[in-house]
Amino acid sequence: MTRPTLLLAAVMALAPVAAFAQVEVAAPWARATAPGAQVGAAYLTMIAPSGDRLVGAEAPVARTVELHTHLLEGGIARMRQVDAVEVPAGTPVEFAPGGLHVMLTGLARQLRQGETFPLTLVFEKAGRVTVQVRVAGAGARGPSGHHGH
Repeated sequence: MTRPTLLLAAVMALAPVAAFAQVEVAAPWARATAPGAQVGAAYLTMIAPSGDRLVGAEAPVARTVELHTHLLEGGIARMRQVDAVEVPAGTPVEFAPGGLHVMLTGLARQLRQGETFPLTLVFEKAGRVTVQVRVAGAGARGPSGHHGH
């Protein structure tokens, strides 16, 4: 075989693997922020049929975008940055208030209810996946904007 033919054969052999390296992102949302607020958060649910790792995120509405979790330390809930979030094969991973979330720091503008903004998630296998985040009410508990009690 010639070198280009070998290269093509290698690419074709890898094609089925690449097809499984996809991640589905459902219901991306954020809470509205007060005027002048510097911090916000985005939430979503993701599933990767063959497993993946979320290693970063970017959003034009914030100077810094980090992956965070909540930990209970000595009876006090604290947010902590994490380097990556495992997405086990076929298992939904939920980012929700009080748990995993995408921290938006240094907001360029107020997040207003009803608006959307792009959020790019960076995965080890799937690469960059951009979704539109819908802004729900300030006290929302989920993407539909329902308030908790």
